[in-house]
Amino acid sequence: MASTQELSVSKLFSLKDYVCLVTGGGTGIGLMATQVLVANGAKVYITGRRKEVLENAAKQHSPDPKVSSGQIIPVSADVTSKESLEELIQEISSKEKYLSLLVAAAGISGPKGISDTGSASELKEKLWNAESPEEWASTYNTDVTAVYFTTVACLPLLQAAPKEHCSSAITISSMSGMMRHSQGHFSYNAAKAATVHLSAMMSKEFAETGVRVNSIAPGYFPSEMTMKGSDDKQKSHMPDEKVQDKGHEVPAGRPGRDGEMAMAVAFLARCGYVNGEVLKLDGGVMNEVGGS
Repeated sequence: MASTQELSVSKLFSLKDYVCLVTGGGTGIGLMATQVLVANGAKVYITGRRKEVLENAAKQHSPDPKVSSGQIIPVSADVTSKESLEELIQEISSKEKYLSLLVAAAGISGPKGISDTGSASELKEKLWNAESPEEWASTYNTDVTAVYFTTVACLPLLQAAPKEHCSSAITISSMSGMMRHSQGHFSYNAAKAATVHLSAMMSKEFAETGVRVNSIAPGYFPSEMTMKGSDDKQKSHMPDEKVQDKGHEVPAGRPGRDGEMAMAVAFLARCGYVNGEVLKLDGGVMNEVGGS
């Protein structure tokens, strides 16, 4: 039975002694996850293909040591390559006895094909020319296949974490994988739907290892992918009006904020009684549109 003092936010969400891996941790949602983890005491390995981006993230966003013992450690890797993933895990294993948390945030948006005509001939022409099987394969490989193999590669280290860490993987899917509206991104939305289901399967199939798997399905959040760029701190800005012409209502009337993503990551990282869930962080969009 917990005392009142034990239920303080600082104790409930302390990540002291946690060791984490965040793919795509140098920008966007991956960077938001990295920030909340190190702010609460975790050691966080961030990975991606661009070494300079990872190093700048560590430089710009490492916490004040007087405030938090958290650390950001950049390690470049290609999560779409099994060989690169093996090298990454070997490097982490040479320094750490365990991983407490994996956040699989690396992803790409894929090609865009707009379905805005009632003419089947015109629609066929637009979509046929806008997209290619190779682009679809690349999107799926990064957004789904890499999530699977990254999680599998981390399982032994995740199982080795102290029991009180309630080790887990958090996949970053999307509300786009849950709605019927393509948003002009057939390949991306189809891939994110697969990520949602993959996460559910992994939560069931990996349960005997003691490793939980949950997913966050974000709505509109600022990132390099959504805004096509970022500032010198690798942060992106999305103005409120950006979400007001999407073909559907965004009840919150604004994009999501860094702190809101941070709260979701901290909750799933720490609450060991949650497994197999998809947390919609969408400002109420899925209440307004049709979905699965």
